[in-house]
Amino acid sequence: MAEADKPKSFAPKEPHKLNLPKDTPIDLSHLAKCDGSTPSYPTYVAIKGTVFDVSGNTAYAPDGAYHVFAGKDPSRALALSSLKPEDCRSDWEDLADKEKQVLSDWFTFFSKRYNIVGQVRS
Repeated sequence: MAEADKPKSFAPKEPHKLNLPKDTPIDLSHLAKCDGSTPSYPTYVAIKGTVFDVSGNTAYAPDGAYHVFAGKDPSRALALSSLKPEDCRSDWEDLADKEKQVLSDWFTFFSKRYNIVGQVRS
């Protein structure tokens, strides 16, 4: 089987012990405070409305490469493989199937590494 034909597992090299997913409602104003800039708040990233706790991963800290995603639901940016702040929006339903698959892959990637702490409510 060619490398490109192998199914993607998205499993981390070292398995993570994750808590059971929570469905705690998290409003957008609270999510925005969880952007890694305030030590008393955790760092969250939401994907398709599901909130992941990425605290401790310096990539989402203020000087990190992926800080643009912290405290937001950047589903559109993830689907487009974009780091542009203007793409960090929660709307993604209008995207092509290829981008929707990329977003689904990101969701799987996060779900194997980070605890689900809630769901975004508007």
